Amino acid sequence: MNEKFQEMMQAELDRLEKEGLSLRIRTLDSEQGPACTIDGKYVVNLAANNYLGMIARKDVKEAAKKAIDEFGVGSGAVKTIIGNTRLIVEGEKKLAKFKEVEDVLMYQGGLTANSGTIPALVHDGDFIFSDELNHASIIDGCRLSKAKIVPFKHCDVASLEEKIKEYESEPGTKMVITDGVFSMDGDIAPLPGIVEVAKRHGAVTMVDDAHGEGVLGDHGRGIVNHFHLEGEVDVEVGTMSKAFGVVGGYVAGTHTLVEYLKNKSRTILFSSTITPADAGAILKVIDILTESDELVRKLWENAAYFKAKMKAYGFDTWRSETPITPIIIGDGQLAKNLSAKLFEKGVFAQSLGFPTVPKDLARIRCMLCSTHTKEQLDFAADMFHESALELGILKS
Repeated sequence: MNEKFQEMMQAELDRLEKEGLSLRIRTLDSEQGPACTIDGKYVVNLAANNYLGMIARKDVKEAAKKAIDEFGVGSGAVKTIIGNTRLIVEGEKKLAKFKEVEDVLMYQGGLTANSGTIPALVHDGDFIFSDELNHASIIDGCRLSKAKIVPFKHCDVASLEEKIKEYESEPGTKMVITDGVFSMDGDIAPLPGIVEVAKRHGAVTMVDDAHGEGVLGDHGRGIVNHFHLEGEVDVEVGTMSKAFGVVGGYVAGTHTLVEYLKNKSRTILFSSTITPADAGAILKVIDILTESDELVRKLWENAAYFKAKMKAYGFDTWRSETPITPIIIGDGQLAKNLSAKLFEKGVFAQSLGFPTVPKDLARIRCMLCSTHTKEQLDFAADMFHESALELGILKS
């Protein structure tokens, strides 16, 4: 064992603890829902991305069980060697129809979709114009591509155009990448303006719709549908680990894009596919969303209700436009203390500090779900208020 190496890691852990930035990963002791048992304590759950309650939905679980009975528990190899299960093939076709695109390619997750797609499409000598608050998986994919990364101001179309003009005379592909919904602030990218600027300057557009899938648009079809931009965005990336309640990712676009990525994307070529259980569940979730928008409407109703309660208590929900509801505290240690006190009182809501968010914008991020009851949301808001008073975050 290398003692110096161990000392280096421990010193960094000590620093994180001292600054209130160390992480504690809790243990889920029950099926996940709007309330569940965590570390042996029954709590209202405001931490999960389970927007539509699909994780614990009976018919989705039954679809996953049926898939295991028919195809087993794993994929066995990468799809270029063993092939896809029939469920994945059906899922890609069904998701393409739902997203109103020509084709879809399923990945193991949203992170592998980004880290496999971006380096396959742009390379050394190319340019990526990236929103400064894009998700870490986008940032990592951009770095892997070796293209020049040019950040533009958050959700600022004028800043994007200024940056593109600066490099317009340079050779190489120009790609504009943005999150659809930003996971820390809950705001929505100005996609129409981004697409317009990109088209005017001959740039490729890519949007990561991880937090928009199942949330924005008609029946939860996502941000492109939300802004009626079907056929205008070159590359759509998404995940199944949020509103869909399982594990997996996808890239949506033209047949040409999908065939290209099958041949060029390293996370397709060198990593196994999603499991049959995930594929079976995905098929069922698409059917549920296609048939009814009731869950999506209920999600937005709950989000509006909770935000109104929190604002009435004097909390700052920042610039959220979606069910992602950040409660801005400011100080990282204070946010961490609030999260701990909330857990004691029966509410699970995680604190987020630097470097995930800016140092002076530490927060508790609340994730609303369509299956939360009004009673659960009332209880959570009341416990926020009570805890914030006890900690001196609110004065009255």
